[in-house]
Amino acid sequence: MSFGLYVFGYLVVIIGAAYLLHLAHVPQHWIIGLVVVMVGAGIVTGVTNTRTKDKSE
Repeated sequence: MSFGLYVFGYLVVIIGAAYLLHLAHVPQHWIIGLVVVMVGAGIVTGVTNTRTKDKSE
């Protein structure tokens, strides 16, 4: 799977979660904190699952 697909998928999840929290009247600073954590988790997961393994000689 490509890194671009991970980025797109995580963006959809992050935007959806932020919108739902906004509708639930969660304070904005909590929403921003959650978005920052989710972006970090998305980057780590995407890089881990899409990197190519080094060929051992």
